[in-house]
Amino acid sequence: MQKAWILGLLAMVAILGASCKEELKDPDKEVKYTGPLIENKDVLTLYSDSAKLLIKMQAPVQQEFENGDGVFPKGIYVEFYEKPGQMSSTIKANYGKQDRNKEIYLVRGNVVVNNILKGEKLETEELYWDKRKAEIYTDKFVKITTPDEVLMGQGLRANQDFSKYKILKPTGIINLKE
Repeated sequence: MQKAWILGLLAMVAILGASCKEELKDPDKEVKYTGPLIENKDVLTLYSDSAKLLIKMQAPVQQEFENGDGVFPKGIYVEFYEKPGQMSSTIKANYGKQDRNKEIYLVRGNVVVNNILKGEKLETEELYWDKRKAEIYTDKFVKITTPDEVLMGQGLRANQDFSKYKILKPTGIINLKE
């Protein structure tokens, strides 16, 4: 009986000794998950002021991350409204990324901005939209099609409804009215 008790004690010491040899891992050195925490499908976001619709944003997929930023990996479509029910312009792109703290959106891939009221279209590969300043801008190549002409250049600054814009480095043939 005493031998069984001693053998049991030795077995416990061996088990405890083996488990104590495993080092504790530092959680700060462990690989942390950095992917999206939430993924939403068929997203519709409305921004309004005093019950008047200002912006309507749609995306097939929206992923949200721990820091609050969002990604639209399958594209994004944004409508801007001047008056209730009157859409003034749109932005469409194959990909979008939102910096929630700065309220800046980056859109990429076949970016098209349409000013519906003026009948003008902007095409580029990358565009930033600063929601706080109500501006859009890029340093990439731009092509603007108006009812009368096609304008091209490098870089652009405009208000978010694309009613006023400035091409930073225009290129090509420019028509001047007298």
